[in-house]
Amino acid sequence: MLRLIVRAALRKPQKPSSPIPSVSSLYDQNNHLCSYYSSKPTKPNKKNVQKSKPKKPSEEPATANDLEASLFDDGATRAHRLAEEENVPSLDVGPNGRPLFTSTSSLSQLTRKDSCTYFKFSEEGLNERLPEGLPMGLVKEFEESMRRAVLVRQSFLDLRDNFRRIVDPPLSSSNGKGPKVRKQIVLDGPVSCGKSITLAMLVHWAREEGWLVFYVPTGRDWTHGGFFYKNPETGLWDTPVHAGSILKSFLKYNELHLKRLPCHILDPVPLGEGAGVGWMKGVQSMPIPEGSTLYDLIQIGIKHTHAAVGTVVRLRKELSLVTDVPVLFAIDQYNNWFTFSEYEEPVTIRSCRPIHARELATVNAFRSMMHDDMMVGAFSHSTAVGKLRKDLPDVPVDARVDLPRYNLDEAATVCHYYLRQRLIRREAFSEENWKKVYFLSNGNGAEMRWLVPLMR
Repeated sequence: MLRLIVRAALRKPQKPSSPIPSVSSLYDQNNHLCSYYSSKPTKPNKKNVQKSKPKKPSEEPATANDLEASLFDDGATRAHRLAEEENVPSLDVGPNGRPLFTSTSSLSQLTRKDSCTYFKFSEEGLNERLPEGLPMGLVKEFEESMRRAVLVRQSFLDLRDNFRRIVDPPLSSSNGKGPKVRKQIVLDGPVSCGKSITLAMLVHWAREEGWLVFYVPTGRDWTHGGFFYKNPETGLWDTPVHAGSILKSFLKYNELHLKRLPCHILDPVPLGEGAGVGWMKGVQSMPIPEGSTLYDLIQIGIKHTHAAVGTVVRLRKELSLVTDVPVLFAIDQYNNWFTFSEYEEPVTIRSCRPIHARELATVNAFRSMMHDDMMVGAFSHSTAVGKLRKDLPDVPVDARVDLPRYNLDEAATVCHYYLRQRLIRREAFSEENWKKVYFLSNGNGAEMRWLVPLMR
């Protein structure tokens, strides 16, 4: 229905420009081993499969506008022109003549004056600070805009300042008049309001500050695919393949921190069933030598598949005891941990019981927010887990924060940015047209990015 309204309002549609594949390599995709109650295979949807029909050649001669449109749609040509215009400051103009990009080079130095401007990231900085991978919404934004830049929103600044005040309380807060700080936050809001992007920016900022961040960009992976079995000792379901991936991902950025942090719990790590190798005979635990660091602990779980799950559970306890450096837990797709996993337990010959995410040992160790640690969980409606109740178990009552979609000022900046990045023709750009796009999309960022090339 939306597309019919758009095409009626904006006349002929124009195909969005083809993306540059360079940024997509930043997004990690883990290949999981599927065995023993294996995951449900995905079947192609026959309804969506359409037979391609040969197109008839156009009998009308190509006009100048057609040639211009084809040139405008060409991704390589657009990228070439953007490269030529990179150092043309007269093009970097936002609404009302304000600068389109902030001159600040660090997320830590952003202030309220930088709100509604774009912050430029370097490819090296993203690879260094977010090696676990970028959220898919951010990858698509970079590909289609052909620039690594993100809109600075007041909602991100408020979230950043909340955790900054926890670690470094201002003097003015001693009288109790300062804003209330929250150590545990659940980011919620409508589809495509920027929850995952806000969380990724928060992780980037925290690592700039030297924090130890446990970042999970795809929480759904913890509940889908891979080898799983029920541990008779704990009564929970172990996923050793995922546990090994979790430990390797955590090491990607935090290795230097972990090598300096000592282990506070020296109890042996309990062993379980290894992925595809069964149980170890005659051995039920693995000792932790005195003087070991958190890096040594993680190496035990990486090298020995039998100890992977036990190491992840132990790591969660150890991170709560760290005092030398601030620790932040950042979980994207957090809502997947409050519904059923993909796994099933056979009950009878012909029936199975779905296994809830809380029954998985790894999820059970990290899901709760009923503690004194700093933790942020972002809901991802793109994973379609269904609507959850407002009062979630193991989550403080006042933890949920709703992020809004773009307001009118933010939408104006976004449309001027897309004009700068040649997603919009300059002769078609007007205040009336970009406001049409804003109201038709209701501030949905993904829909606005799809609609702006249709301006005529």
